[in-house]
Amino acid sequence: MSTLDTGLTLIRSAAGRVSAANNWMGNAFKGWMPTGLYARALLIMIVPMVVLQSVVAFVFMERHWNTVTRRLSAAVVADVATLIDVYKVYPQDKDRTQLRRIAQQRLGMGLDFLPVGDMPPPGPKPFFSLLDQTLSVQLSRQIARPFWIDTVGRSNLVEIRIQLDDAVMRIFAQRSAAYASNSEIFIFWMLGTSSILLIVMVLFLRNQIKPILRLADAAESFGKGREAPNFRPRGAREVRRAAHAFLEMKARIERSIEQRTAMLAGVSHDLRTILTRFKLELALIGDSPEVDGMRKDVDEMAGMLEAYLAFARGDSGEHAQPTDMALALEELRSDAERNGHAATVTFHGLPVVTVKPASFKRCLANLVSNAARHANAISITGHRDHRYLTVTVDDDGPGIPVEMREEVFKPFLRLDDARNQDEGGTGLGLAIARDIARSHGGDITLGDSPMGGLRAAVRIPV
Repeated sequence: MSTLDTGLTLIRSAAGRVSAANNWMGNAFKGWMPTGLYARALLIMIVPMVVLQSVVAFVFMERHWNTVTRRLSAAVVADVATLIDVYKVYPQDKDRTQLRRIAQQRLGMGLDFLPVGDMPPPGPKPFFSLLDQTLSVQLSRQIARPFWIDTVGRSNLVEIRIQLDDAVMRIFAQRSAAYASNSEIFIFWMLGTSSILLIVMVLFLRNQIKPILRLADAAESFGKGREAPNFRPRGAREVRRAAHAFLEMKARIERSIEQRTAMLAGVSHDLRTILTRFKLELALIGDSPEVDGMRKDVDEMAGMLEAYLAFARGDSGEHAQPTDMALALEELRSDAERNGHAATVTFHGLPVVTVKPASFKRCLANLVSNAARHANAISITGHRDHRYLTVTVDDDGPGIPVEMREEVFKPFLRLDDARNQDEGGTGLGLAIARDIARSHGGDITLGDSPMGGLRAAVRIPV
């Protein structure tokens, strides 16, 4: 391998590691971020405000608080240096009365003199004390003598001791004269205004999010085949536009269903009229083997016509209402037993669920009749939790191959292998059942049954 190939390999490896690290960081960031629009909108508003306030606070502390504190400390140290100079050039004041008077009246400081050896050892420096740092720097720069300071012993005074040739000068200065102590007012003002802005943002966003939540609830209810009472466009212009678009889409869908139902009603009337004439003509011909066969064909055609119309009509016009699913499943079990099949029913959870009762019962009846057509024993199980209603229909029949379990939901498809020829049927039972389940916002899946046959599971949101 050449040097170029080695270099390209290393570059690809490094790029792969960088990409993996970026993906990991992106996934971690997505996992940390809130998922709701309300929380994300608050975050979008709060983060810039916090960053802005932090920058303003930093600039204020750096450019105002620190600078003013340094200048005030420099002024206090300059006054101390002045007292030292006066002490040196004015030896006539033996008892330092005039020097104390000048310090007290002119400079607002307390002045005292201690013996030469009365100099405490240096104490620990406060970690966050800006005053201690600035005073130490100014004393070293302007006086250049051994000193000792105490900025925390008394709340409103600062004690400074300077080592002179024949004494220790002790000065008490006002803390406010060397320290910008009004910075906390600015911080409290900043936090107060930020809190007020945050409250306003929360109230404003809550009113803006409510129309979006109502629109989502209305769309979800429509997807489950339920009506959304008292829904009308509200909120911001974009939200109202989305709500109007939803209402127009809903109206178009309902109009299309009504037109299809009306057309099928007309087709049903015309075809039933023709089939009725066939039956009358066959009744007038008399009895013969050929006529019996024709009658059977006419009856089969009438059944097929009803199945086609039922598939195309769906559950149009029916409204959702609370339904006792345990009672509905018990009725299905009774129907199966009347037709000579052993059936059992079990239900877990609260049985009352809001569905379109006739169409949903028809969905389950199609599954039960499909199982009854190919099996001897049937087990019906219902389970309702806080999110879904699940109904499973198990049988001990031959089942359906895995690769065909989605194909059987296609209209007019009948199997000839695993489950016997659907004699007298049209291949619409499972298609109608899935169409009804999906109109409730759910679906139907097929799987292996513990009884050895097929399991059909219906799951809809509650």
